[in-house]
Amino acid sequence: MRRFSLPSLLAEALGGHQGWPRQWRNPAPKAAYDALIVGGGSHGLGAAYYLAKEHGLRNIAVLEKGWIGGGNSGRNTTIIRSNYLYDESAALYEHAVKLWEGLSRELNYNVMFSQRGVLMLAHTQHDVQSFRRHVYANRLNGIDNEWLTREEAKAFCPPLNISPDIRYPVLGAALQRRGGTARHDAVVWGYARGADALGVDIIQNCEVTAITRGPDGAVAGVETTRGPIRARKIGVSAAGHTSMVMAMAGVRMPLESFPLQALVSEPVKPCFPCVLMSNAVHAYISQSDKGELVIGAGTDQYVSYSQQGGLHITTHTLDAICELFPQFTRMKMLRNWGGIVDVTPDRSPIIGKTPVPGLYVNCGWGTGGFKATPGAAHVLAHTIARDEPHPVNAPFTLDRFRTGRLIDEAAAAAVAH
Repeated sequence: MRRFSLPSLLAEALGGHQGWPRQWRNPAPKAAYDALIVGGGSHGLGAAYYLAKEHGLRNIAVLEKGWIGGGNSGRNTTIIRSNYLYDESAALYEHAVKLWEGLSRELNYNVMFSQRGVLMLAHTQHDVQSFRRHVYANRLNGIDNEWLTREEAKAFCPPLNISPDIRYPVLGAALQRRGGTARHDAVVWGYARGADALGVDIIQNCEVTAITRGPDGAVAGVETTRGPIRARKIGVSAAGHTSMVMAMAGVRMPLESFPLQALVSEPVKPCFPCVLMSNAVHAYISQSDKGELVIGAGTDQYVSYSQQGGLHITTHTLDAICELFPQFTRMKMLRNWGGIVDVTPDRSPIIGKTPVPGLYVNCGWGTGGFKATPGAAHVLAHTIARDEPHPVNAPFTLDRFRTGRLIDEAAAAAVAH
């Protein structure tokens, strides 16, 4: 891997940037690996990177049925925050935020991490009480969060309508200043480039069709559209398709998969300085580096693997946006898309070992997967390498659905799912 630096950029500029090597290889799959990661999104690529960098494994492959980053990694709204309510969740997402803060330097790749602040609006007295509780809980965990009056919220986000006459008047807001956004494609490319430099094989257009097990019940490898591959350790990080992949090993997952929609406007000059979320009205919005307003909706009300979604969901979301920001009513929407989110009963992820020896899973993120990317990848790599959980992901095992020690983060998700 050739490192990016000011001298290398200047040297390539003189040659029309024709001398850069490919950012990662396109190898054929080997017959066997020490570990396989199923899913070539940011979580899977990140896990492979940390397995190689921190745990010394080099004979690793990432298997992706399409192209890397073509699933939920490329179909999200890029919001990053750690202001979750419960101690377990706060620790997990804060672990991710701390890794986000040094990720560009770590990967020698600009992931465009922007700590512009995440503002969460309160519209009712219940919202006020709930968000104040979040503020206090976060501070007890050493996580920044503060309460703003509606006038302070308006000063932080000038386009916000704080008129008392709107349908859902703004009563205040919780602000995490260290929250923000990153560029999803850059995160995928940065992890892919870093993992490849450490010897990881990134194999695209390689769909897993079966997980094979040995006489002792442990995993022995996978069958793919490019032939069989042997491995004694397999990590599954397949987002909305996790249930289907895990069923190949005879593991039933407590997951439901829903379409989640998002859309962007035509590009405009910089006008929106932060990330803003409204749970009651239900909408969340930020502005991308290209000038588009990035708008997120709630999940559709039915399980599906469709990536289209229902028109009424986006219509409701745009109605909400126009009420909070009347100046956007004349803007045109440029495109919309849908991702497939995997949702657990308690709206918290599952990261850990499974009943099948050698099989590990990272799933159930619902709408919170992107913000957790480096943290989830880091603890998954630890779990695979050492066959035991990292202290951060120890509470997020499958066993909690048997013991009843659930982590109910439905309210902190800030998305209707």
